[in-house]
Amino acid sequence: MLLPARADSPLPPDAGVLESARNTAIASHYNSLDWFYRDLWGEHVHHGLWLSGRESPAVAGEQLSRHVLAALALAPGARLADVGCGYGATARMATERFGADVVGLTLSASQKAHADMQVVRRGKVEIRVQDWKEAGFADGSLDGLFALESLEHIAAKADFARMARRAVRPGGRVVVATWLAAENVSRWSQRHLLDAICHEGRLAPLATFPELRRTFAEVGFTEVGVEDLSRQVRKTWAVVLRRLVWRLATRPAYWRFLLGGGARDGIFALTAARIALAYRTGCFRYGFFVWE
Repeated sequence: MLLPARADSPLPPDAGVLESARNTAIASHYNSLDWFYRDLWGEHVHHGLWLSGRESPAVAGEQLSRHVLAALALAPGARLADVGCGYGATARMATERFGADVVGLTLSASQKAHADMQVVRRGKVEIRVQDWKEAGFADGSLDGLFALESLEHIAAKADFARMARRAVRPGGRVVVATWLAAENVSRWSQRHLLDAICHEGRLAPLATFPELRRTFAEVGFTEVGVEDLSRQVRKTWAVVLRRLVWRLATRPAYWRFLLGGGARDGIFALTAARIALAYRTGCFRYGFFVWE
């Protein structure tokens, strides 16, 4: 599989072809692992946020979503975009708490199918199988936009920042929670951890804290806040690995699913171990950004 250019590098002439192939690979990844992700982790297909360290994984997952929504500083009835919405769990939380009108974008038809079956009692959630470049948000039409663990799939981060800058009204906020690389990484960690994680997870090469801050500043955003949440989220992978080992030990269906061709991206088990190690060695980081 060809990996895309770094976020701060000019895209090659055939960038459109590469991007289309990358989007197809991302969609295939999440479609093939649909049942696996939901069974192993639930609807919040993102890290958990452990504030006390004693939370259950379900509570930790919801806490990260609440952290995103709190940072958006939303008024009732806000108009939002959730780029990389997964199963729409955070989008639905925004409707329940704020009566928000949310457009969620995913590349996975399986994720949309599950999201569309969920009940929304307040506000409105529209889930689209659509790339963010094709969403066509009108200038200033959004009160806020968030990308909860989706920006790492996007190579053209400057293009994404420009889209957000145009679509979000003056005074509105953009919140990004994303996987990052440390600034100084050994060759071994780069090759066997970060590059392998990107390849197996269908990610663009990971940006660093300074690179992402510079990208959004250059298109006109004001930085409201930035946090390194690596320590608060890394417990996610210890939980995932424990659950995975237990399921492999007790459910033969897991072996058939991961190794028998049921999931084309069954290498996830190895990727989870790489991510846990990458956090421990410090080469893998988790960034939380708020821009206005």
